[in-house]
Amino acid sequence: MTRFGYTLMTEQSGPKDLVRYAVAAERAGFEFEVSSDHFSPWLASQGHAPYAWSVLGAVAQATSSVELATYVTCPSMRYHPAVVAQKAATMQLLSDGRFLLGLGSGENLNEHVVGSGWPAVDSRQDMLEEAIHIIRALHSGELTTWEGAHFRVDSARIWDVPDTPVPLGIAASGGKSVNRFAPLGDHLIAVEPIPDLVSGWNAARGGDLTPSRAIGQIPICWDPDEDAAIDRAYDQFRWFAGGWPVNAELPTPASFAAATRFVRREDVAKSIPCGPDLDAIVQAVSAYWEAGFTDIALVQVGDEGQDRFLAEAAEPLLEKLRASSPS
Repeated sequence: MTRFGYTLMTEQSGPKDLVRYAVAAERAGFEFEVSSDHFSPWLASQGHAPYAWSVLGAVAQATSSVELATYVTCPSMRYHPAVVAQKAATMQLLSDGRFLLGLGSGENLNEHVVGSGWPAVDSRQDMLEEAIHIIRALHSGELTTWEGAHFRVDSARIWDVPDTPVPLGIAASGGKSVNRFAPLGDHLIAVEPIPDLVSGWNAARGGDLTPSRAIGQIPICWDPDEDAAIDRAYDQFRWFAGGWPVNAELPTPASFAAATRFVRREDVAKSIPCGPDLDAIVQAVSAYWEAGFTDIALVQVGDEGQDRFLAEAAEPLLEKLRASSPS
């Protein structure tokens, strides 16, 4: 059965609002909630970037049933992997086993801030692989020392280790990363509905590992007024048009504003379902389950209108999604 989630978009909402939205999303019937982990918004018009881990800790106490996840955390530059391991273990305890640690190789936008430069993609993936091994070792609760190509861990131990292990979701975008990370992670994370990603991930894991979930994400912009929805999506989400090879490299919101100055309002309207038509949203989301994704998180674009979406549209939309998706 396909599961549907709600995205806590830290780039577009403040921390107290995000906790409030998380509670409303659980009440509306979403089965999981994912949080971005950003130091900066994509565009200045989004206007927010609270610390995701503080928000998630508050959400863990304010909710009772939804699964929680980072989507995604880079455990190699802004955070040392030992610190990520500690944070994830604590989140699993606070949420009573509802936490999934989503990991990826990061974006320049968020990681350059610590002044360590921005490595090439091959180096970033080497760092991610090493970080995964460190996190796994520390989650054993054993005293860990590590001397690797990129990281050093000196006699470290996670003292509060959850009984339920923290599952790892790994972001992958192509065959090379799928083959590399499928044996290391528990679940696939991807933001494009490409069937080969899912089938390739499952094939690379082989028959000896437990079955994986494939967790996708799609932006939508529901609003009773279609023009208002398109305007909001254009203002807040035109950065999305560049694609991840571009999005991973730009360093600042000003860079994204410059890179998207020729993106047109109609371009955004074609790529993001906008307006009150729930069937159009279902049609857009269906590309993910048709590609084999088991879990799909919705991003309702913009802080404005978030309360109304959760109060008026979320429940009927979920009903339509569940009626249309594979059971």
